[in-house]
Amino acid sequence: MLWKNDDEMLQLARRELFTAVVGDIMDKMGLQRQFFPPYIQPLDRGTILFGRAMTVLEADYYEEAKPFGLMLEALDQLRPNEVYVCTGGSPRYALWGELMSTRARQCGAVGAVLDGYVRDTRGILDMGFPCFARGSYAQDQAPRGKVIDFRISIEMDATRVDPGDVIAGDIDGVCVIPRQAEQEVFERALEKVRGEKVVRKALEDGMSARDAFEKYGIL
Repeated sequence: MLWKNDDEMLQLARRELFTAVVGDIMDKMGLQRQFFPPYIQPLDRGTILFGRAMTVLEADYYEEAKPFGLMLEALDQLRPNEVYVCTGGSPRYALWGELMSTRARQCGAVGAVLDGYVRDTRGILDMGFPCFARGSYAQDQAPRGKVIDFRISIEMDATRVDPGDVIAGDIDGVCVIPRQAEQEVFERALEKVRGEKVVRKALEDGMSARDAFEKYGIL
């Protein structure tokens, strides 16, 4: 084993892996619907995210009773190394903000992925909390949307996410690594990315692309 526990696995992934290589490995394993839509992008393009999904289901709502629904409960139940992953509502309001980021970080969470918008963007960027979303939009969710459930299976544009799946995100997008496949995905991805470094050096030394592929099987 390349890691002793969950925390070591996620730290190793953050140091060495990226979504493109993880996606390539999952394609070869027959897991070919694992990426969220390409409009889900990092607020900070240098962000690297690996963590466990804490899934959240949002819905449009038009009454003032209990603003935010179960959002506060979901936020307070975040655990170390978890990612708040939210979908379900229409893109008419922000799903995340600076104070949510502050509470999430205090709980040990490592990021948020929203099928919608964030607000308080400058504050989130200043604190360096990893967020992936459609973009920034200030309109509040309180009178417009509510969290109706969390820690359940959800879908984001036909990509299924179960609680505890690994979420990987960077400048190239966000993908989901199913828990039952994570060990094989990470082991094969680490092997591939380390092999790519050897191929890159060979190409820099003048080897042709064809010769490199025939020798190493990577390009």
